[in-house]
Amino acid sequence: MLSRLAINAPRQRIAAQQVRKISFDLSDTEKEIQAAALKFSKEVLAPNAAKYDKSGEFPWEIIRQAHSLGFMNTLISEKYGGPGMDALNTCLVIEALSYGCTGIQLAIAGSSLGAAPVHLAGSEEQKKKYLGMLAAEPIIASYAVTEPGAGSDVNGVKTKAVKKGDEYVINGTKMWITGGGHAKWFFVLARTDDNPKTSAGKAFTAFIVDGDTPGLVRGKKEQNMGQRCSDTRAIMFEDVRVPKENIIGEVGAGFKVAMASFDLTRPYVAAGAVGLSWRCLDESAKYALERKAFGTQIANHQGVQFMLADMAINLELARLYTYRSAVESETPGRSSYNASIAKCFAADTAQIAASNACQIFGGAGFNCEYPVEKLMRDAKIYQIYEGTSQIQRMVIARTLLGHVAQNGTSRM
Repeated sequence: MLSRLAINAPRQRIAAQQVRKISFDLSDTEKEIQAAALKFSKEVLAPNAAKYDKSGEFPWEIIRQAHSLGFMNTLISEKYGGPGMDALNTCLVIEALSYGCTGIQLAIAGSSLGAAPVHLAGSEEQKKKYLGMLAAEPIIASYAVTEPGAGSDVNGVKTKAVKKGDEYVINGTKMWITGGGHAKWFFVLARTDDNPKTSAGKAFTAFIVDGDTPGLVRGKKEQNMGQRCSDTRAIMFEDVRVPKENIIGEVGAGFKVAMASFDLTRPYVAAGAVGLSWRCLDESAKYALERKAFGTQIANHQGVQFMLADMAINLELARLYTYRSAVESETPGRSSYNASIAKCFAADTAQIAASNACQIFGGAGFNCEYPVEKLMRDAKIYQIYEGTSQIQRMVIARTLLGHVAQNGTSRM
């Protein structure tokens, strides 16, 4: 049995020290960034959302405005000419922009994934050139890993890079590449070891490939269910020659670079889903206070109240865990665990929020003249890109089981 002294000793130490407290409040600067991004979202993105959804046109005008305001490529440090925001502020911006339109938000912020490998593992020369390029003007960078036969199974990537003198020759096809039609440069993962027994951690190499390199062919713009203006295409590599100076990190270490990038950017994807859920809740609550049925506003009916309450619960929990994973993403020894929880929960609950929003709107929720129909189409992709919800659960379970095996508890 613990003695009273043993119990009181930690309390005495705590009382004698200035202890950091857990705070759920944003700083004044963070509130200002959030408010500015939300103002831009409501005044520019939201009014243009339906227009770009119908046309599928890449929203260059809005992208240029976002870049001028510092809402684009926020992770790029001031050293390379960028806004120099931390991960939490980046999530605040993405969440606010997604409130207005996740498709336009993806066109604005999608380059973050392409830039992440350079940010994490690029040489100083690569950072100055390629991150500096993104910071200097509103251009696009794309992350090219997924292939027609290799999505979640990254080890199934077939694109090959063969060393020829001081260059590598890349051949293969990438699929579902966000921003691929407009990218100035690409992050590309290619197999450099033909031995099928070589582990993924040693078989792949990461490259930067300039968009105007001969042999790089951009496919047609895909017609997707949602987020239609963000531009998604296949990218073909036909004897594309890349100088060895464009290798990110070490030869054979590309898989690790690619996966580390997800740990950094999955909180950003979660923030996009949070922004969509936030919009679903606001639209639903406002409609419920206006629409009448059975002699009163539908907000007075318990069935609608329960849906609104569930949406609010999920939104608040997703937001908190997204912010936590963002802060953790910048700490030494970060893991995929919290990033995967945030991404999975935010994505799954965004889908639920969109479905509930359509239900609350009733027949109007099935109509294209009302906003929730688009929100439901846009929500689905969050359960798919940057790792499906099933893949996130695998990451979570593996980390959990390993921790229990080593420590005897699930407490991380």
